[in-house]
Amino acid sequence: MLSDICPPVPCTRALRQEIIDACHYLAGLRFFISTWGNISVRVEGGMLITPSRMDYATLQPEDLVLVSMDGEQLEGARVPSSETALHRLVLAQRPDLGAVVHSHSPYASVLACAHRTLPVCVEDMAQIIGGDVHCAPYTPGGRHQALADAAVAAMGQDACAVLLANHGALTGGHTLAEAVVATEVLEKAAMLYLFAEQLGGCQRIPAECVAEERHRFVYKYGKPEA
Repeated sequence: MLSDICPPVPCTRALRQEIIDACHYLAGLRFFISTWGNISVRVEGGMLITPSRMDYATLQPEDLVLVSMDGEQLEGARVPSSETALHRLVLAQRPDLGAVVHSHSPYASVLACAHRTLPVCVEDMAQIIGGDVHCAPYTPGGRHQALADAAVAAMGQDACAVLLANHGALTGGHTLAEAVVATEVLEKAAMLYLFAEQLGGCQRIPAECVAEERHRFVYKYGKPEA
């Protein structure tokens, strides 16, 4: 974990709309399907999360739910995502993350169904994800705390993503925009890895180079010293 601690942001209507826009964008990529997929953002007082069992095409700003980091529902008439425990524990264990996206993108889900680790195989994965993406053991639906515990253990402190066996993927970022980009980069890397394996085997980026790329992206990218 390289990046600085991510402070909570104000829980504004603009942020609620940004979350809805991100849901629509990810649905357009077919990473979210109907009610499957969810987003949370670390905010003052806890986290803002998408509601359970609600089609994102109809989502309104007031439908999002404010939940404390202890799991108490503070604001919102809707039921929070069934995977609230997953988001809450990730944000609690990874103070460098300010937003979390749980998606069902196809190529990442292929690896999740195979219970495979995705090695760092392309440069932008090194920069944005920061390490190998491991697969958490399978947890049946409804065992929300068990899923959260397994995901956090598999995620570790280096990568900002984890695969959920026979389920999907989870990615994080300092901001919601970064978490969405990380979701896209994870899916691209999973696709490249699967195709490279068909050509005789994917050649991973050496660990020391991954650390160098990640450090450069976090602390130097876009600055004069880069």
